[in-house]
Amino acid sequence: MVQGQIVKSIADLYVVKVGNDPEIACKARGVFRKQGLTPLVGDYVTCTVDANGEGRIESILPRKNFMERPSVANIDRLYLIVSAADPDPVPLMIDRLTALAFDREIQPILVLNKTDLASVDWLLDIYKTVPMPLIRACAATGEGCDELRESLCQSGISVLTGNSGVGKSSLLNCVDPLLSLATGETSKKLGRGKHTTRHTQLYAMGEGYVADTPGFSSLDMERVQWIYKENLIFAFPEFLPFTADCRFADCRHMGEKECGVQQAVTRGLVHQSRLDSYRTMYKEADAIKDWQRK
Repeated sequence: MVQGQIVKSIADLYVVKVGNDPEIACKARGVFRKQGLTPLVGDYVTCTVDANGEGRIESILPRKNFMERPSVANIDRLYLIVSAADPDPVPLMIDRLTALAFDREIQPILVLNKTDLASVDWLLDIYKTVPMPLIRACAATGEGCDELRESLCQSGISVLTGNSGVGKSSLLNCVDPLLSLATGETSKKLGRGKHTTRHTQLYAMGEGYVADTPGFSSLDMERVQWIYKENLIFAFPEFLPFTADCRFADCRHMGEKECGVQQAVTRGLVHQSRLDSYRTMYKEADAIKDWQRK
């Protein structure tokens, strides 16, 4: 019995890295399906290898977090790639994804790309009080690429997400041409973006890994992953210091009288755009029925 980490999955085949030893191609035990469990890239697992060199995953060790889309476990950082223009940034989309990251105890990092096309000062103003790093970047000029590379090279698992056209591939090429080439070759071979591929892989970068996760988009992430209304306030962490100022202990921050969060917005300590997003998401979460809860 050996312990390792899943670094690649294709359909029902998993590649497990065990220290500095050769990687092991494994199948998963049938009992996982009966238990409603699916091994994910990033999972730490125990596995056995038979006399023919064929591996089998015997157990999945406890996860610190996971996402359904992309299907990755034990994520440390979620990089939200947003373009200054072409396409224009949408704060509500950014807020959905940062909230999801905070809810899963993942550090979000906002990467503002294409800064040569338009000013991002208004975005910096919105997010200056949110506890997450912001990186100004431009693949065309090289701005921010060193900072992004240093961040991606930290230990742990990094996941990049961004809508089509935001320049994620160009940034990866700027950060590490070999990584971008590997991603492109894999995508071509496995049919990236056709929704038929189930391929997910971790690429070594510095002391950590970068997840290449074909077949998902920010919209996919919004559709399949919920944040319940009672948890939503914790997904907007810059609100928390002001909730003690609310008149009512059960304040929902939806327009109640003497709401501490609304007062913080009035005083310029929280941006109105963030509160607007919170209220939109709260209304959506409030509509979730009990039977929809997992």
